[in-house]
Amino acid sequence: MAELSMDRFTDTVVAAMGPKTGPRVREVMTALIRHLHDFAREVKLTTPEYLAACDFVVRIGQMSDEKRNEAILTSDIFGLESLVDFLDQEAAAGATPASTSEATSSAILGPFWREEAPELPNGASIVQGGPPGETVLVRGRVFGADGKPLEGAVVNVWETAPNGLYEQQDPDQPDYNLRGQFRTDTEGRYAFRGYRPVAYPIPFDGPAGELLQMMDRHPYRPPHFHFRIRAPGHQELVTQVFDRTDRYTGNDSVFAVKDSLIIDFEPAPEGSDTKYVVDYDIRLTAAKPEARAAAAE
Repeated sequence: MAELSMDRFTDTVVAAMGPKTGPRVREVMTALIRHLHDFAREVKLTTPEYLAACDFVVRIGQMSDEKRNEAILTSDIFGLESLVDFLDQEAAAGATPASTSEATSSAILGPFWREEAPELPNGASIVQGGPPGETVLVRGRVFGADGKPLEGAVVNVWETAPNGLYEQQDPDQPDYNLRGQFRTDTEGRYAFRGYRPVAYPIPFDGPAGELLQMMDRHPYRPPHFHFRIRAPGHQELVTQVFDRTDRYTGNDSVFAVKDSLIIDFEPAPEGSDTKYVVDYDIRLTAAKPEARAAAAE
């Protein structure tokens, strides 16, 4: 290896990648190495600061488990997950402009997603127990890429309890509380009953919380429902919808709010079994050609 020097150091590290490195890996790693090195030079990073950053990354891993992803939570504070979501949405619009012009906007998955939520009939309640709250009926229709109601789409929903905790954060809540999967009917309709969401602080007891304190930022997320919709022939949609009236809807700690995802909680008609009603339709986009080809194999 040639003698290392400051002016050629980054090029030497990039050139160390071997000939079997894949094109996309080479593209990403080259950019990552150059940006990391430029960052270190720009801020004149010291060895104690570098070691502290390594310790910080280790603690992110130590705090993460199947119920809490501290890595996603930390990236959310930097706005990275929301930025990637914007990039994905722009890429989808560029690939299939006709089917995405009125498609529902995506939003971040967040660190508290869980597979295998209970499958429930349309209109059922996702409340299994835990602290009580203000009840709401959420209903709407799912439309396919052709603009027609989509039968058989799986609508996965989840939210915090009224104490601001997801069930895996709270030992006093039943397993999978306030989570459910619903399948749209022949007219594309879905419906579920839950609680009106509340604003809550993201977990503040780990590295992500330390970052917020270092930057003098609040930890609060606006009230929201999570949605994850899957349907054959369509791109999976991950999104959130937000309460228009809450002050944090305009100041989300993880930068996930988009104007088209803001909803209204209307008073339910007299005699209803919930206090509020939310009407929210969802429009999907067609699956990318490569995804359709893979599904057909």
